[in-house]
Amino acid sequence: MPREPFRRDVAADARRLLRPLRRETLALAQALVRVDTVAIPPDGHETAAQKVLARVLRRHGIDVELYDTGFLSRSRHPFVRRDRDYRGRHNLVARLPGTGRGRSLLLSGHVDTVPPGPSPWRDGPWSGVVRRGRLYGRGSWDMKGGLAAQCAVAIALREAGLRPGGDLVVESVVDEEFAGGGGTLAARLRGVTADACAIAEPTNEAVLRASRGGHFFDVVCRAGDPSAYFSKDQVVSPAVPMGRLLGWIHTWTVRRRQVDRGEVYRDFPDPAPVQVLAVEANCFDPDIPWSVPLEARVRVYFQFLPHEDVAARVAEIEASLRDFAAADPFFREHPPEVRRLVDPPLEGHELSADHPWTRCLHAAARGALGPEAPLTASEWPCDAFLNQKHFGIPTLVFGPRGAGAHNADEYVETASVLRTAEVYLAAALEWCGV
Repeated sequence: MPREPFRRDVAADARRLLRPLRRETLALAQALVRVDTVAIPPDGHETAAQKVLARVLRRHGIDVELYDTGFLSRSRHPFVRRDRDYRGRHNLVARLPGTGRGRSLLLSGHVDTVPPGPSPWRDGPWSGVVRRGRLYGRGSWDMKGGLAAQCAVAIALREAGLRPGGDLVVESVVDEEFAGGGGTLAARLRGVTADACAIAEPTNEAVLRASRGGHFFDVVCRAGDPSAYFSKDQVVSPAVPMGRLLGWIHTWTVRRRQVDRGEVYRDFPDPAPVQVLAVEANCFDPDIPWSVPLEARVRVYFQFLPHEDVAARVAEIEASLRDFAAADPFFREHPPEVRRLVDPPLEGHELSADHPWTRCLHAAARGALGPEAPLTASEWPCDAFLNQKHFGIPTLVFGPRGAGAHNADEYVETASVLRTAEVYLAAALEWCGV
């Protein structure tokens, strides 16, 4: 693959500029983890963490703005989630103005997190405990560690008195989780833009040039008469027929493994997964009477490759479900209902391997991490498609090593947070020019 020229010493320069900030960078990541920024639709309370970021950046003389994303409710953009409340939820944008002689760069991260979940945590989801080189807590890996690394880039340039040739913009957005995208969309609609973008999702130090789309929906079936439970009439339950519906989903799991993978997903064993996220027909809670369920539902997650027509695939899936129901005696009498959880569904994105921004960030990763630094594609959707497909900003994804995203005892490797900052700073020095 042809590569854009990359100075051999730029990674060393980045490491030198960041060395005095190592402790502060990790302290910032720890401080962010210790702030609860859970966002459960329709609400989220991310602003407290944004203020933590703002104080740190302003202390270094960086221009910072916090703005309310509530204006989204007045936008007609199709990806505004109408079931969410954005009032009082603030995005952050920090700017280092360039000299006008280089390309601009946007470093983007989301500050919201998913809830702690039902499983117990060893130290608690907001502990921010550091143990054996790992920073623990909800959002540490997804993606407050990466966000702290991005902020370190702006701080390092400012402290060194270096003015980039092109503008460097760092943003922290709200409402990414649960397929939101509201914070990213608010930023783009407000006019925050650049010649290239990198999102600090947790990638285990791989540069990702593509991401998948996603369709989330529930299939709900109601059947039976509650008055028939204590009677001589037949007690109708949707629970057992739901097994056949799970069989229909499995046929799609097999079918999607045969999809045209394109180039970037060519080596993925399961390029476009179909996953069952939840199944329900009554529950085991002790306050629930023992009775036959009158409703059963399953939550399904289809992923799509960047080149696919998402709307056409969704229409195909829903038509297939109608055909399945029409052929099944139970579902023919009790037709299942489809409830789209995210509409429109998320789209994928792909940036070519020889795009100048791909060559730049990958070269920075190779310089800082070694020649084996991967260039590949993500296993999940993210906000990259909004930047690239809807606002024309070439976008890559890169972040630190860790584990446990969306599960208990999530952690990020502290050394990897620092390496992530080095990669981002090296790329900024090359891309923006100094």
